Amino acid sequence: MVEFPSGYGTPVKRGSCAIAVVAIAAGLVYACALWIVWRAERAVRSSERATASEIDLAVRVAAVQEQPNPGFEAFSTPAVYHAAVFFEGNLYLSGPGGLYVYSLDGALEHVYRVGLDLPPAPLGAMASGTLADSRRPELVIATSGEGVLAFDGSRFRQIRPDAPDARNVTAILPLGSGGLLMGTAKRGVLEFDGRALKQFHPTTANLDVTVLAGTESDVWIGTPNQGVLHWRGGQVEGVGESEGMPDVRVESLALDGEAVYAGTPNGVAEIHAGRVARVLARGHFARAVQPDGDSLLLGEFDGEITAVPRNGGREPLPRRPIVSPANNDADESASSVMHDPVEQFLAAGDSRYALTASALLERTPGGEWRAVLQDEEHRMTDGNVSALMAAGDGRLWVGYFDRGLDIFPAAGGRAVHIENDHVFCVNRIVENAAQGTVAVATANGLVLFDRDGHEKQVLTRDSGLIATHVTDVALDGSEMVAATPAGITFLDAGGPHSMYAFQGLVSNHVYALAAKQDALLVGTLGGLSVVSGGIVRRNLTTGNSGLKANWITALTPVDNDWLIGTYGAGIVRMDAEGNISSTEAAQPGTVVNPSAMIATGGEVLAGTLGKGLLVGDATGTRWKTVTAGLPSLNVTALAVHGGVVYLGTDNGLLKIAAGRL
Repeated sequence: MVEFPSGYGTPVKRGSCAIAVVAIAAGLVYACALWIVWRAERAVRSSERATASEIDLAVRVAAVQEQPNPGFEAFSTPAVYHAAVFFEGNLYLSGPGGLYVYSLDGALEHVYRVGLDLPPAPLGAMASGTLADSRRPELVIATSGEGVLAFDGSRFRQIRPDAPDARNVTAILPLGSGGLLMGTAKRGVLEFDGRALKQFHPTTANLDVTVLAGTESDVWIGTPNQGVLHWRGGQVEGVGESEGMPDVRVESLALDGEAVYAGTPNGVAEIHAGRVARVLARGHFARAVQPDGDSLLLGEFDGEITAVPRNGGREPLPRRPIVSPANNDADESASSVMHDPVEQFLAAGDSRYALTASALLERTPGGEWRAVLQDEEHRMTDGNVSALMAAGDGRLWVGYFDRGLDIFPAAGGRAVHIENDHVFCVNRIVENAAQGTVAVATANGLVLFDRDGHEKQVLTRDSGLIATHVTDVALDGSEMVAATPAGITFLDAGGPHSMYAFQGLVSNHVYALAAKQDALLVGTLGGLSVVSGGIVRRNLTTGNSGLKANWITALTPVDNDWLIGTYGAGIVRMDAEGNISSTEAAQPGTVVNPSAMIATGGEVLAGTLGKGLLVGDATGTRWKTVTAGLPSLNVTALAVHGGVVYLGTDNGLLKIAAGRL
C-alpha cells in the first residue's frame, strides 16, 4: 500500500444688505445641492435594490438524504476522476460516478454513488473550506446539474439553486469570509454567503466559467472563450489574446505570489500585474499547471507531464507516466494511465501527485511518475451509453457515444470490445434474427455483424446509402431500412434504393424508424411520415395534426396504436387512422431521447433528456416518472430480455426486473 503524507457652521453679520442677499442665495444653493444629492442617493439605493432583486437567485440548502432504489443493479463502469483533495486525514477523488474515499495508506474506504447516496449528477471540482452557514471545515464539491455539495466527513448537504442553469457548476472557490464563489457553465460567477445566492459582479454574469482561483480580494476567472478575467477592488479587467494570451480558452489556473499561471491549449501564460509577462511551453496543451519551486509542472491533454523551468532555462522533454509495479503486466491499463488527460496536480508536503482520469500518479525521487491508485478491473469500457440491444441468445450489446461497442456474454463475464474507424459513435443496434445478423448504426456507416460479433460488412454512402451517418435502423419485412440526415435507404435483395423529401418525406433529417405490418413510420426533424409500399401515404406535422412538436425522436407500436416520442413535447399516441391524441406523458419541455422507448409487454418505458425515466402501463395510457436510483437523469437507451430491463444513461448502465418500475 502507498502511504500519503499527513502534512497540510457663520452667522451673517449686520450691515450690508448685499451680504445678506448673497448669504440667502448661498443658503438656497446649498439647500438645493443637498436636495439633489439626497435624490441622487435615493435613486442609487433604489436602483441597487432593484438590481439586487433582479440578480438574487432562489437557493435551497438541505441535508442530502439517501436516494431510494426501486431495485436497480449497476454494471461495473470505469471510475473516472475529475478532482482530488486531501481532507481530514483522507484522500477524496470525485468523478461522474461518485465520491471515492481513500485512507492515507491507499485503501479504498468508501464510495458515495451518484443516484443512490448522492443526487443524480456527476461530481466535478472540489475544495475544502469553512462556509458561513457551517461550523466546521467541509469538502465542497461542484456538480453538473445539482448545484454544490458540502461534506463534513459524515454528512452531506446540498446548496441547490432553483434556476437549472445555475445548478451546472464548473468551478468553486471557498473564501476566507465564509462565502463561496460558484462558476457555472452559462450563468457566470455566483456568490453564496450562507443565506443568499447572488451574481458576483455584473461583468461576470452570463459567462461560461472553466476555473476559479484567488482570494477574498483578488479573484481570477478562467473562461473557454474570453481568456482570463481579473476581479480586484470591485473592478474587472480582461486578459485575452490582445494582452498576450496564447489562447482564449483557459483550462487551468495556479497562483504563486504575484504570478498567475493560466494553462491553455497552446501554452501557459505567466501573468504579472494584469499583463502577460511571457508564455511558457508554447504549443503544449496545458490542462493542469502547478508551480513547483523553480519549475512549473504542466499536465497535458494526452497524459504527458512536463517540468518547465521558470528561470528561462531550456524546457525539458515531457515525461510519460509509468504504471505501478503491481500493474506492470496490464498493458491495457498502462496505456490508459499514460494517455489519459491530466486533470489536476496535488501537493502534500514534499510529495507531488498528478490526477488523471483513471489514476493518481506520484512523482518518484528520480522524477518519474508512477501510478499509486488505479481503478480496479471493470466490466464496461465506458459509462456514456448510447444504444442497447439484448439479443435472442442472451448477449447484451452495448453501444457507446464515442467508444465503440461492448458485447457481453449471456452467462456474464468479460465483454468483447469493438472499436474502430466505423464502430465508434453508435446510434442504434438491431438484431435480424432470421438472417443471424446484427446491424449497428453509427456516425460512420451501417456495420453488419454476425451474431457472434464478427464484422461482416460496412455500408456507407459509397456502398449505396444516401448518407454515411446512420441515425437509426429498422426491419420492414424482408427489407432493412437505414435512417440518415439525408433521408432513408431501403436495403433488400434488389440492392439499395433511397427516399427523401423529393419523394415526399416531410423532412430529410430522419431520427427514428419503426415498422409494423405494412406501415413504416419515419420520424424526422419536421414531422412524421407514414410510408407503405414504397410510397409516402401521409405526412403529419403540428400544422395538420395533434402533434405538439415536429421533431420526432422515438417510435414504438402498442397494440394497434403507436406511441410517438418527441423533442420538447413528450409522448403522444397515434391510432391506426392517423389520429393523434395526448397522453399523460405529453408534457411541454420533455425530450424523449432518440430511440429510447420500448414496450416490454407489461409496460412502456421512455428515456428522457434530464428528466429521468418515463414508465407507462401496458397501453401507454397512464405514466409516472422514475428518478430514484438513476446515476443520471439523462436516460439514453433501453432494452429488455428474459424479464430483465436494461437501462443506459450517460453515466452508467443499470438492470432491473421487468415490472419493478
